[in-house]
Amino acid sequence: MKKDKPTILVVNDDGITAPGIKALLEAIQELGRVVVVAPDSPQSGMGHAITIGKPLRLDQVEIYEGVEMYRCSGTPVDCVKLAVNCVFEGKKPDLCVSGINHGLNHSINVLYSGTMSAAVEGAIEGIPSVGFSLDDYTLQADFAPTLPYVKQIAQMLLQNGLPAGTLLNVNFPNTKTLKGIKVCRQAQGKWAEEFDKRMDPHKRPYYWLTGEFELNDQGEDTDVWALDHDYVSVVPVQFDMTAHHAIPLLNSWKFE
Repeated sequence: MKKDKPTILVVNDDGITAPGIKALLEAIQELGRVVVVAPDSPQSGMGHAITIGKPLRLDQVEIYEGVEMYRCSGTPVDCVKLAVNCVFEGKKPDLCVSGINHGLNHSINVLYSGTMSAAVEGAIEGIPSVGFSLDDYTLQADFAPTLPYVKQIAQMLLQNGLPAGTLLNVNFPNTKTLKGIKVCRQAQGKWAEEFDKRMDPHKRPYYWLTGEFELNDQGEDTDVWALDHDYVSVVPVQFDMTAHHAIPLLNSWKFE
């Protein structure tokens, strides 16, 4: 009996017309039946936000020939939820792929990223999931060097799956000469944020978020190190946020 092609859900946070989603489709389209459910507008930095106070819209659109695509009015996580429950009607896809994001989602950025939150939601649903990001924010970003790696990683996930409760965070440096893949841990870093205060014409203050990324980790086994040395960083991520190492400490406290 001929085996059905695997089904692949594609989502992103830059919006359904973003160049990164076109590149992702180019890399994986031949691997199976690809279905895109993506936001109708950019949703960067939305994290794991969901829409609960207003209705969601889901419209089928024709953007790329031969690709089943749906435009969603909600967040990246909304897109995954609607895809699983309404597009696939509860029959979960074999793979969830998010990206390719314009801009890195390394280190602490994984917490803020709409790209990665979509992949996390896929993993919560029990679907092997991965988020891809490139260190280039421009609309002219060259995704070509990333495509063989995107395809290879997607193939590996379809063949092997992942341990329960995990997903992959994959980041690409902005170079045409990638050295290969490094399986890494997430670097310890944070944003040192500042707010640029300005005044509107009515003399009311408003603020623009600015800041710089501070790396507090010199390890050579991190995603930041790999990217700085022209490697593709692959970090296994989990959504169980329990600090297991702190449980013995809390059990030593004298709660009343």
